[in-house]
Amino acid sequence: MNSKLVILWLSVAMWAMSAAGCQQPRSREASVTTPSPAPSAPAVKSIADEEFNGEKLVRTDDEWRAMLTAEQYYVLREDGTERAYTGEYNDNHETGTYHCGACGLKLFSSATKFESDTGWPSFYEPVNSKNVTEKTDTAFGVTRTEIECSRCGSHLGHVFDDGPKPTGLRYCINSLALKFKSEKGSER
Repeated sequence: MNSKLVILWLSVAMWAMSAAGCQQPRSREASVTTPSPAPSAPAVKSIADEEFNGEKLVRTDDEWRAMLTAEQYYVLREDGTERAYTGEYNDNHETGTYHCGACGLKLFSSATKFESDTGWPSFYEPVNSKNVTEKTDTAFGVTRTEIECSRCGSHLGHVFDDGPKPTGLRYCINSLALKFKSEKGSER
């Protein structure tokens, strides 16, 4: 194979891996993105927000587009990744819970959040293993474990085996895929 072609292929592969985000820890990037405000949409609120009960929430693409911002739709419905260190919850240290940004299912607790220095909110376990679904992701020529909301199937991020004790896992989650509910009752 021509050496210029090999170099081009490697350059594209390296770009794709960095664009995939949520890789190994890397240095802090300075840029910040401010997502546009979300259109108002009916919230899904029920006792089932605590634990996935097996009932899937199904909406059309048009319904999802109407209730999510363009940035949220890209991450949650098109398996996108926000840029490192730009998400609202990366540096959030408040006590509370993190819910699916699309359907409201409780996913993570601030008690399991830790500083991973990757640029995305990281947790060592979900509040309930039923609430997240793992899928094999082979995009960009790399095999990773994708995490989805069990109720609505929205893309959240990925899980890696380089986290802290007690689980040794790092759930690397896009801020745009989450809604935070403070222990004090406020939501953002």
